[in-house]
Amino acid sequence: MQDLKSATQRKLSFFATLKAVCWSFVGIRKKSGYEQDAAKLNPVYVIVAGILGVVIFITTLILIVKHVVSG
Repeated sequence: MQDLKSATQRKLSFFATLKAVCWSFVGIRKKSGYEQDAAKLNPVYVIVAGILGVVIFITTLILIVKHVVSG
């Protein structure tokens, strides 16, 4: 239980976590950068940023498909 509390009090901000999640969506990242981020990421922020990234990705795909089909 103490590990969970310490994990949620890590130092990286939400926007830095969002940046790390975006890099993971692209798949281009140095191992050293990944390891530095992984040590500082707040797991709650990662989940929220991941869900937000998926929603944006799916919305973008839907808009592209609607645009292509209509024209």
